[in-house]
Amino acid sequence: MRVILDVSAVPARPAGAGVYICALASGLAAQTDVELHLATRRGDGERWSTLAPGAAIHPVAPDSRARRIAWEQAGARKLATKVAPDVWHGPHYTMPWRLGVPAVVTVHDLTFFDHPEWHERKKVPFFRQMIRTSARHAAAIVCVSEYTARRLRAVAPPHGPITVVPHGVDHDRFSPEGDEVDDLARLASHGVTPPYVAFGPATLEPRKGIPTLLAAFARVAPRHPDLRLALVGGDGWGVSEVRDAIAASGVATHVVRTGYVDHDVVPALYRRSAAVAYPTLEEGFGLPALEALAAGAPLVTTTGSAPEEIVGRAALTVPPGDRDALAAALRTLLEDGSRAAALRSAGPEQARPFTWARSVERHVVTYRDLIA
Repeated sequence: MRVILDVSAVPARPAGAGVYICALASGLAAQTDVELHLATRRGDGERWSTLAPGAAIHPVAPDSRARRIAWEQAGARKLATKVAPDVWHGPHYTMPWRLGVPAVVTVHDLTFFDHPEWHERKKVPFFRQMIRTSARHAAAIVCVSEYTARRLRAVAPPHGPITVVPHGVDHDRFSPEGDEVDDLARLASHGVTPPYVAFGPATLEPRKGIPTLLAAFARVAPRHPDLRLALVGGDGWGVSEVRDAIAASGVATHVVRTGYVDHDVVPALYRRSAAVAYPTLEEGFGLPALEALAAGAPLVTTTGSAPEEIVGRAALTVPPGDRDALAAALRTLLEDGSRAAALRSAGPEQARPFTWARSVERHVVTYRDLIA
């Protein structure tokens, strides 16, 4: 089975959907019954050769975003004609409109419709149009959670079938077990030392609920003078809101901003945390929450979207935007040792069924169903 996977939208420092696409490419390249072709940006072929050894690399997409979007509609069909794939997979909402082969498109969330204020203004009309077009023309849609599937059916009902394929987690990396000395050294290199509450790694952007987290942390910090809040992740759109919230929080000296950290640091971040807070306002999946569970971290996240679906009873959940409820949950994790220990034990078990191998396998089944 010959598959073209369009990886041209993945940044050099992937987060969220980018992590998913990297894991999918790596997993598909390892399948003996899949001939994988990757459509990459022109200057990005070497990275993908390393991530997905054995895949055929086609560095054909322009490096700039505007030109890459134009290439997808004007140039992608030439690649499809050359390669003659059985399936084209657009893993980030979009696909070429006139392709000539069956296309699968992954939809991560519908916040471009539900909460346009969370996104750069120029992106909103583009992604609304592309999601609607993908829903009409894709032979099949992959949604990363049941929550996203429900929202897609309500907002842009697709012509083809929806397959729900959750993300996975690397259980060898995200494990409660780890060398303490090595973990602490990795964290110290980024200015993080216990005790701390961890957020991330995730792009710092409006939907992540960071102002709510800062307000909640400010209520907890006076009883824990040594406690720090580690905000881990690169700056995204609207990061000025985060900076303003830190300055106004009254606990700015207790906040550590690490920026983007290498993937080897993240398991240590979770393992050594007093608590992990992921107070997202809405999420299509919520990979940091899953990774925190797998690493045995006591976690608090939000109700109402995909994280609630993922964590089950293995984490505390609070309404999004509710600083008082979040502060109460943080106090529980910090001060109730038996409750925190119970969640540390429950997390890995809840995360166990979520593997990248299973995710890749379900993608392959989706492809084969189209061919059949």
